[in-house]
Amino acid sequence: MADITESTVIAGVYEVEPTVHADERGIFVETYRRQWFPLGREMIQGNRGDRQAGAIVGLHYHLHQSDYWYVPNGRARVVLHDLRTGSPTDGATQELDLGEQADGSFSHRGVYIPPGVAHGFASITDMTITYLVDGYYNPTDELGVAWDDPEIGADWGLESPILSPRDEANPLRADIEPQWQPHISLRT
Repeated sequence: MADITESTVIAGVYEVEPTVHADERGIFVETYRRQWFPLGREMIQGNRGDRQAGAIVGLHYHLHQSDYWYVPNGRARVVLHDLRTGSPTDGATQELDLGEQADGSFSHRGVYIPPGVAHGFASITDMTITYLVDGYYNPTDELGVAWDDPEIGADWGLESPILSPRDEANPLRADIEPQWQPHISLRT
């Protein structure tokens, strides 16, 4: 059984420590289970990305889509930032390493990212990321914020990253237009 814990930094982000089953043949890991996130929607699309060491992807965010990330190969530094107006953790930034750890061990941890939380990763080594999403690709819900915004203050773990033109052009958090600003409705 996996150990699922809500982040102490960003509300609605969940970290998953799955059970690793190992024997002389290798390992088996259940990386995702729908029932782990009872308030989330069904994940309907799976994606894979391979990145070379030194690359940064993000910071991206969605108004309507949740993601679930898992790194089966290599090491990624994940950066999360709560953009949601009305969230108790609005403005909080969190970093966590997925996959290979600095000490050579391997963490099979996964992370669930709700809508409105900006997310990105740095390839500390050549790496593979798999991610599940609860919405099909929708270009109008593919938004971004500057990876190097001082207000976010992310520690990417890289000196001179390789970036896409899209990620280089993302606005600062303070410059996000109001119609693209995530909000959260807190029910009591």
